[in-house]
Amino acid sequence: MDETLTYLLLCLSAFAAGAINSVAGGGTLLTFPALLGVVSPVQANASSTVALMPGSLAGAWGYRIELRRVRRMVLLLLPPSIVGGYLGAWLVTEFPERVFEHLVPWLILAAALLFLIQKPLACWLKAHPHAEPHGAAVAGVIAFQFLVAVYGGYFGAGIGILMLASLGFMGLGDIHHQNAAKTLLAAVMNAVAVVKFVMSGMVVWHYALAMAMAGIAGGYLGARLARRTPPEYVRGFVVVVGFGLAGYYFWKQLSG
Repeated sequence: MDETLTYLLLCLSAFAAGAINSVAGGGTLLTFPALLGVVSPVQANASSTVALMPGSLAGAWGYRIELRRVRRMVLLLLPPSIVGGYLGAWLVTEFPERVFEHLVPWLILAAALLFLIQKPLACWLKAHPHAEPHGAAVAGVIAFQFLVAVYGGYFGAGIGILMLASLGFMGLGDIHHQNAAKTLLAAVMNAVAVVKFVMSGMVVWHYALAMAMAGIAGGYLGARLARRTPPEYVRGFVVVVGFGLAGYYFWKQLSG
């Protein structure tokens, strides 16, 4: 493929991913497959994470007021997020690349399923508020956060949905507080994963940096359009794309 066209397609995917992340999440399901066409699966995963990192950090900054009100909970979940995120990235870089390559369809399918259940899960959490847990329940939430972080460092699409569920059980009833905590914790997971990816030389920088600029622009536009675009429409689009891509990569593996 012509290099100019390659950059154009990658930047378009990042622009769309940035916009989608601002409205409903799931941008990884666009940037990761786009990169698979030009680099290896592990490089695609690392470069996609780097490309979407600025938008993730910007989102956390945008919730800085809400974060002050959930500081205690965020501080409680930061250690498992950091350790799990780094472990997930370590698994990607240290295990044979064919392991990650064989898992690609399953990871995409899992992400699509998470986005499919996002709205029913949100409705259920709203209808069943939980008091702030103590003791064993807190330990269980911390352990769950660690597992989410491992998955987040390994692949990442859909971690926000998993965290919304656990934050609901932590007694966070306000959706803005949930989103604030989720956004910061996701940014931390991605940040530690990026550190590992950079140290391992897995990032294809000329693609990642160009996509990051496009992702920032898309994120800004998405934030402006978020109030006018029903999130369920965007989420539905992400789910269709996810299932379609999972089917394609399953077929590709089966056909050899």
